Amino acid sequence: MTLRKSLFALALFLSPAMAFAHAGHDHSGLMAGLAHPVFGLDHLLAMFAVGLWAAQQTGTARWALPLTFVTSMLLGGLFGFSGLQIPLMETGIAGSVLAFGLLVAVAVRLPMLVSLSLTAVFALTHGVAHGLELPELASPWGYAAGFVIATAALHASGYLMVRLLPQAATPLVRMAGAASAVTGAWLLAG
Repeated sequence: MTLRKSLFALALFLSPAMAFAHAGHDHSGLMAGLAHPVFGLDHLLAMFAVGLWAAQQTGTARWALPLTFVTSMLLGGLFGFSGLQIPLMETGIAGSVLAFGLLVAVAVRLPMLVSLSLTAVFALTHGVAHGLELPELASPWGYAAGFVIATAALHASGYLMVRLLPQAATPLVRMAGAASAVTGAWLLAG
């Protein structure tokens, strides 16, 4: 029963909401910030995969990976708000979909420094993209709060999916990682 409720809540969170149909009413930027990670396939897959990957880890890595992603992404968002552009940003975002998908597919446990560094670099590219796409008239702080909340929710969704599924469902999680990796490769080729 708990698994069904969790999956239903995840489906509701990931589905389009009627509130997004009325553009221009949210001058705080919060709704735009919430929408950006959820409605961009590349962002959605990478952030969900970080949660999946974190749940496959042990110890400190379980919370350190998502926290590192959110912190580095927020820093990148601040860079983006100031207009800073980084070379190969879109390639880095697509590469994150591929990399995090592969990490989930093989359920790899890298040394902590490598895991955190990889997560931070990819999150920075996502953050800069978020920051550069700040809507006109939106508060940068409301927008940042929105994309941080949405990202944390995507991480939590992936994490909870792995932790709540029975052990027999492990192949499904790995297949989800493989599907993300294939999508990342497709994004890189396109």
